[in-house]
Amino acid sequence: MLVRDAMSTVVLTIGPTHTLRQAAALMSARRVGAAVVHDPDAGGIGILTERDILNSVGHGQNPDTEHAHAHTTTDVVFAAPSWTLEEAARAMAHGGFRHLIVLDGGEPAGIVSVRDIIRCWAPVRQQIPA
Repeated sequence: MLVRDAMSTVVLTIGPTHTLRQAAALMSARRVGAAVVHDPDAGGIGILTERDILNSVGHGQNPDTEHAHAHTTTDVVFAAPSWTLEEAARAMAHGGFRHLIVLDGGEPAGIVSVRDIIRCWAPVRQQIPA
């Protein structure tokens, strides 16, 4: 199975000046664990994860004044839609992260998470009522 088969194609994209609270609210509303941070001035994209927000709050920083750009990972490992899920899982395990931005033609085409991979490898079976 390939990344294109598992990835979410609706990607939450935020700007670098979103506060962490704004980012958390958007992530919560969309029920996602990461947002792509697009910074047109810096000329690139990064990723902000729920772990980044938790680390900031855990260090006593104010989520109403901290901005996404200060907590964004910009040294991102990108996946291609044609990667196998094994390749994506290996990249995640090697890098110690749970999300990969999927690029197609240099543009974000989706995001794949550990949860997406698990869902493909171990589909949830409908429970039979007792």
